Amino acid sequence: MKKVWFGAAALAALSLSAFGAQAREDHLCVDAACTTQALFAPAAEGVAGDLTSLESPRYGAWGFDSSGMDTSVKPGDDFYKFANGAWDAKTVIPSDRTRYGNFDKLSELSEARTRAIIEAAAANKAATGDTAKVGAAYRAFVNEAQIEALDAKPIAPWLAGVKKVKTKDDFTALMGTSPVSPYASLIGVYISTDAKNPKAYAVSSATGGLSLPDRDYYLDAKFADKKAAYLVYVEKMLTLAGWDKPAENAKAVVDFETKLAEASWSRVERRDRDKTYNPATLAELQALTPGYDWKRYLAGTELPKVDRFIVTTNTAFPKYAKIYSETPLDTLKAWQAFKVIDGAAPMLSKRFVDASFEFRNKTLSGQPEQRPRWKRGVSQVNGMLGEAVGKDYVAQYFPPESKAKMDDLVHNIRDVLKVRLENLDWMGADTKTQALDKLAKFTVKIGYPDKWRDYSKLEIKDDDAYGNAQRAGVFEWRHDVERLNGPVDKSEWGMTPQTVNAYYNSVNNEIVFPAAILQAPFFHPDADPAVNYGGIGGVIGHEIGHGFDDQGRKSDGDGVLRGWWTDADAAKFKTQADKLGKQYSAFEPLPGIHVNGDLTMGENIGDMGGLGFGLDAYHASLKGKPAPVIDGFTGDQRVYLGWAQVWRQKTRDDALKQQVASDPHSPAYYRVNGTIRNQPGWYAAFDIKPGDKLYVAPEDRVKIW
Repeated sequence: MKKVWFGAAALAALSLSAFGAQAREDHLCVDAACTTQALFAPAAEGVAGDLTSLESPRYGAWGFDSSGMDTSVKPGDDFYKFANGAWDAKTVIPSDRTRYGNFDKLSELSEARTRAIIEAAAANKAATGDTAKVGAAYRAFVNEAQIEALDAKPIAPWLAGVKKVKTKDDFTALMGTSPVSPYASLIGVYISTDAKNPKAYAVSSATGGLSLPDRDYYLDAKFADKKAAYLVYVEKMLTLAGWDKPAENAKAVVDFETKLAEASWSRVERRDRDKTYNPATLAELQALTPGYDWKRYLAGTELPKVDRFIVTTNTAFPKYAKIYSETPLDTLKAWQAFKVIDGAAPMLSKRFVDASFEFRNKTLSGQPEQRPRWKRGVSQVNGMLGEAVGKDYVAQYFPPESKAKMDDLVHNIRDVLKVRLENLDWMGADTKTQALDKLAKFTVKIGYPDKWRDYSKLEIKDDDAYGNAQRAGVFEWRHDVERLNGPVDKSEWGMTPQTVNAYYNSVNNEIVFPAAILQAPFFHPDADPAVNYGGIGGVIGHEIGHGFDDQGRKSDGDGVLRGWWTDADAAKFKTQADKLGKQYSAFEPLPGIHVNGDLTMGENIGDMGGLGFGLDAYHASLKGKPAPVIDGFTGDQRVYLGWAQVWRQKTRDDALKQQVASDPHSPAYYRVNGTIRNQPGWYAAFDIKPGDKLYVAPEDRVKIW
C-alpha cells in the first residue's frame, strides 16, 4: 500500500499521524489512487489513558460485555443502543481524544506495549542496529529542553530557501524537491503499483495544495466558522516564524487555497478507480498544465527519466495550472512558508506545538487537551520505524497459534462467499466464473510480514527530532524510487503489526490482518465462537467483501483494473449499490449533517457482506449441531451482538462533522444500525416486525452477495 505524499515526502504524514494534525489533501492518499481499503480510519490523535496491564483484554464470561447493553431499548428500534446503550451512557471521551471506543481501547493497549519496547530501546545506550535507531528517535523527541532551545531554527534554512525564490520557474523547481524536502507541491508525483499492470510500479500525479480536511471546509457554509478560524491560524503561524506581512499574506493564502478547492475533485469523484486512471506521456502531461514546467519540476524529484504517468484528477490539472499562473509569487511563497511551518509545528518548540494543537485538534475536531509528550513520541517512532518496533511487538505479543486460528477463520469465510457466489441468482455465468477465480486467488497476510524492512540507510540522531522526521520521509521516497523499474514487492505490508486495523489491497488482491487486531473484542480463543464470528469473522468478511465492492470489483483476480463484468451484471450490481447509498444518505448523525452514501459506499458494502459471511460461517462451524443458548441469547443473536460490540464508540461533534465530510467510513453507530437492517438473519434472530423503527420491508432490503 503506497500513499501519496506531497511536501516533505512523508514528513508531513509522519507529523499528521503522530501528532493529530488533520488529514490534508496535499499530504494524504488521493482516494482513488489508493489501492487499499482499511476497516477503520485511524484516530488522528493516537490513544488515551495510561495502561498498567499489557495483557490482552477479556469481555464478559463468553466474549461479550452484557453490562454495556440497554435492554430497555427494543432491538428493532435501535440495535446499537440495545447492544451498547449502557456503555454509551457511562463512557466519557478522554480529554486528549476526539473519539473513544473499543477500537481505541485496543490501540491504547498497542500503544502501551510499544511504549515499553521503545522506552527500553531509549534507555539502552549500548544498543545497535534498529534498536539503537528506535531509542535515538524517541530520545530526540522527548528532549523538550533541547527542542525549546532550538525553537524555530530547524525550519530556518527551509524558509530561507523560499525567500530566495525570484521567479515562478524557481518556485516550480522548489516544489519539485517536495519528495525530498519539507516543501509542498500543488501538483505532485508519487509511486505506486500500476493498477492495470500490477507487476510493475508507476509514477502517478495528482492535485493537492489544500490544508483543511476537505474541499467542503472552504466552500460549504456549514464550515464557515472553521474556515474563519483557519485564517487566524495561518496568520498566527506566519507570525510565529517571522514571515513578512502575516495578516495580509494569511488572507492571500486562504483565498488561494479556496480557488484550489473550487478546482479540486470531490472525494466521491476521487474514489472512482476508472476515472482516476489516465495514462499520459510527459508531453501530454505538460500540455494538460500550461505554464507548469514539468521538466523543471521533475529535476528536483530524484526520479530517473520517466515518460509515462498515471494522471488521477485530470480535469483539475488545467484549472490548477491557470490558478498557478494567475497567483502572485509573493502569495505562493507565503503559502509555501506556511506549509513548512504547519508541517513542522508538532516537532518544534512549545509555542508552535500549542498553536497547531489549538487549531488542528481543538478547533477542527473538538479535542480539549493535548496528549502527553510520551504518547506523541511513541506515535512518532512508530511512524518512522514501525516495522523495527513491530518485530519486537510480534515476538512478545503474537503467539504462533493465533496465526493458525486466523488461517482457519479466513478459510471458513472464503468458503461461505464461494457458496454464495455459486448460488447468486442475479449474476450471469461468465461474470460468476471470473468472480470465483478472483476469490480463489486472494492472498492472505496475517500478523506480520515475512520480510522486515531494512532501515540501514535511515539516519537517526538523538538530538534532531525534526531532522529525523525529514530524513524518514526522504528514506521512504528513495526506497520507492530505487525499485521503480523493478518488480513489485508483493511481500510488502501497508500497516505495521502493532496497528489495530485491517485492509484489502486491490492490486495485490490481498487481505491483511495485523497482529494487534487479533484480540478481543474481535477475537479471543476462549470466547464463544458466535461472538468471534460476529467480531473478527465480520472483519474478515468485510475485507474480502472489499474485493467485490463498487470499486474493488473493478480489479480481477490478478489485481488488474479491467472490465471483467458483463454490462447486464454490472447494471444489476449498480441498482443494489444505489439503493444502499440512498439508505445511508438518509442517516443524519447531527442536525443538518448527513452521511454521504456515495463516499461511504465501499465500506458499507464491506460491512453488509462481512456480517452476513460471518453469520454463515458460524452456522457452518456448528456442523449440523444446534447452537447453544448462552445467558438467554441464541447463537445468531450472539453473532450480531459481537458485531455491535466491535463498534462501540463515542465521537465529539466536530470530529463527527469532519468524518462525515472526509472519511469513506460511516460513523460507528450506522455501521451497526445501517448494516443489520439489510440482514435477513437479524430479523429472524430478534423477531423484528413491521412498525419497529429499523424495519425495512423485504423488497426494499439490499442484497448483493
